[in-house]
Amino acid sequence: MSHIFSSLEYWLVNHPTIRNFSWTPGKTLGSSPHFLCLTILSYLFSTFFFPHIISLPPIAPAIIKPISALHNISLLLLSFIMALGCLLSTVSHAPHLRWIICFPPHTQPTGPLFFWAYIFYLSKILEFVDTLLIILSNSIQRLTFLHVYHHSTVVIMCYIWLQTSQTLFPAVLFTNASVHVLMYAYYLSCALGVRPKWKKMVTNVQIMQFYSSFVVLGVMLYYHFTGSGCSGVWGWSFNVAFYASLLVLFVDFHKKSYGVGASSKKNIGVNNVKPFKALSFSNHTHK
Repeated sequence: MSHIFSSLEYWLVNHPTIRNFSWTPGKTLGSSPHFLCLTILSYLFSTFFFPHIISLPPIAPAIIKPISALHNISLLLLSFIMALGCLLSTVSHAPHLRWIICFPPHTQPTGPLFFWAYIFYLSKILEFVDTLLIILSNSIQRLTFLHVYHHSTVVIMCYIWLQTSQTLFPAVLFTNASVHVLMYAYYLSCALGVRPKWKKMVTNVQIMQFYSSFVVLGVMLYYHFTGSGCSGVWGWSFNVAFYASLLVLFVDFHKKSYGVGASSKKNIGVNNVKPFKALSFSNHTHK
């Protein structure tokens, strides 16, 4: 068991690429504001305008489903690796429990934790494929405001994590990636033709994730104003507004899908919304 732990710690924490990682604005891939803006604008253009400009024939389910299954299992495994990498990095590098909640001012975005924040940031761009699969299956009517809003905005959140060395992101990354393991397991089952009975649980876990985030954010504020301050507070302010908006949208979605009088047709909606990214906070043919 100790050998397995040592191997995991090396490959997920102490490998030179991970241990020596440094987020350098303008040099690290994806670290410029121009890249961020271009990425989001390209996503929005592809979602809202591309399908109307170019009429693509629908792709047969026999082709879409294997692609969807491969996409889901890839993100399931990636989410698990990110959650584990973040957890091991925190255990290995956190000098004390308070550090997990409040990075000291002027913390530099270097080392294993920021490496996993960077991988998480890139994974949010990879999740754009969720939307692409919906469009290619000729099911664009299934795209909801929550789906597009979440996919486009969560990328900004992750960018701010790195740009400001934002306090509290390890807890958010771990919980969100863990929730995504559950979510993509559900989506993978759907792609393989099995409809699990726990789709409501996925939404419930996401909502619980938001509520718990506000509790931890309150603790961070206490540390910030009673101590020497916490790194990346202005980035935290963006997150509060983002979390609040997602919580409202998810609660509304939950009421419409599972509330009293909700029709079975509405219940299918859970397959059209990606559980957040947890903190935060993807859908495709079966979602």
